Amino acid sequence: MATVDDRGRVADRHITAALGWDGSTRLSIREHDGLLVVTADPHGVVKLSAQVYLRLPAQARRAVGIVVGDRVLLTAHLDHHTLTAFPPRALDELLLPALPGGEDQ
Repeated sequence: MATVDDRGRVADRHITAALGWDGSTRLSIREHDGLLVVTADPHGVVKLSAQVYLRLPAQARRAVGIVVGDRVLLTAHLDHHTLTAFPPRALDELLLPALPGGEDQ
């Protein structure tokens, strides 16, 4: 889990390190079923910050309802060199039905 700041920066470098991404890594970010899928792409328009933080562009954040201060779940698919960001809304949809009384909330 990581917090998104006012510039879209995701305050976690462990996952980018696990993926082998560094400050020169270019990325593509796309929305898929309410999630953000981030892929290393030499032609990508997004680049990791010099401190190797992922920045989610405003357009991508708006597409999935991420706002400043939200905590997102980050998952990595190491074999495919992709990162998926689960915004709060997606986590609610996944988890609430599994909780006792969750369907009623």
